[in-house]
Amino acid sequence: MKEPALKVVVIGGGAAGFFAAISSKSHHPDSSVTILEKSQKLLAKVKVSGGGRCNVTHACFEKSELARFYPRGGRQLKSAFHQFSTEDTVEWFQHRGVELKVEQDNRMFPVTDDSQTIIDCLMNEADALGVTIRKGVAVSEMVKDETDFKLVTNGEVVRADRVIVACGGSPKLEGFNWLKDLGHTIVPPVPSLFTFNLTDGPVKKLMGVVANPVNVRITGTNLASEGSLLITHWGMSGPAVLKLSSLGARELSALEYTFDIVVNWLGRNEQEIRLWLDEELNALGKRKVGNRNPFHLPNRLWTFLLERHQVDVETAWEQMQTKSLNRLINRLTNDSYRAQGKTTFKEEFVTCGGVSLRDVSFETMESKVCSGMYFAGEVLDVDAITGGFNFQAAWTTGFIAGKLSAR
Repeated sequence: MKEPALKVVVIGGGAAGFFAAISSKSHHPDSSVTILEKSQKLLAKVKVSGGGRCNVTHACFEKSELARFYPRGGRQLKSAFHQFSTEDTVEWFQHRGVELKVEQDNRMFPVTDDSQTIIDCLMNEADALGVTIRKGVAVSEMVKDETDFKLVTNGEVVRADRVIVACGGSPKLEGFNWLKDLGHTIVPPVPSLFTFNLTDGPVKKLMGVVANPVNVRITGTNLASEGSLLITHWGMSGPAVLKLSSLGARELSALEYTFDIVVNWLGRNEQEIRLWLDEELNALGKRKVGNRNPFHLPNRLWTFLLERHQVDVETAWEQMQTKSLNRLINRLTNDSYRAQGKTTFKEEFVTCGGVSLRDVSFETMESKVCSGMYFAGEVLDVDAITGGFNFQAAWTTGFIAGKLSAR
């Protein structure tokens, strides 16, 4: 039997790992490509993403604009997107019979609204190309010699000519020790996408209420974001909060996740609201403040905010004095809550940190300190806000890494 041109091992059976393996086998058909996954589950994040629908990517097709959604790694990805971008992702899946749709917020999902569609596509493509998949095989150590890599697993030694590391992030620094031992610099990991736990109990009674759009900022920092906000039984979530958690991953970690959140429930500045409300007061007339919500906030939220800020719901709008109106508007646009702690966003664990970007060439995704080793996905110090961007980084880096183009 003819020996394979290359023995390629991909560590990690997630989105980046599968795409890297598929890319590697496509670019090097004569090679043997094996995925080693430490757990018994393949493509686990793909399964749970987007509430089980899989947020494949985001409909941002301008590469410079796309790169801005990555608090860490955006500059490097900007050049990488010229090799594999959002358009390429859409075309790749479409060519394999998977149509994607664009939702109102520009997130892209399979038209089936089922993450299994994406899983089946990746599994079928890997199978058709002849990629070997092994589950329950954890790499505990790796040694590089003059000719190849020796991977120590939980039951054997696996040898490879090239290794693609796509094992995802780790919540603990020790999880990267085996890469550090090979000479890589590791940026300490901290959570990136998470929701805020609030000490303010009453607001949590509004569980399930969504306000959109709102502005959210964190006192004492420059961190601010906008979008929809979801009130949960533990605090606040939704795109506005998740974006803030990503932008401020390291700052919030340094604050030990204890800080003050200021919410502008109206999504507009005070002066703009005052001018608008002055024009509306005549129309509001004798209607009671509690019964007539001119800001179109959810009714439960409107009632809660009035009570929170001691506004009599029985008062007629025409009886509201200028001072009272100003105070109400100020409270609606500067509503403060105390956050203490965080909660992981569903099962979509994302970290900030990992292999330093200085150690990797984004032209090839090859390590600068260990030739023949490539990286893809969240094992790198690359992460994005929610909306399909983290998967796009996985497809892009996986595709480039699989080319093995530096060899």
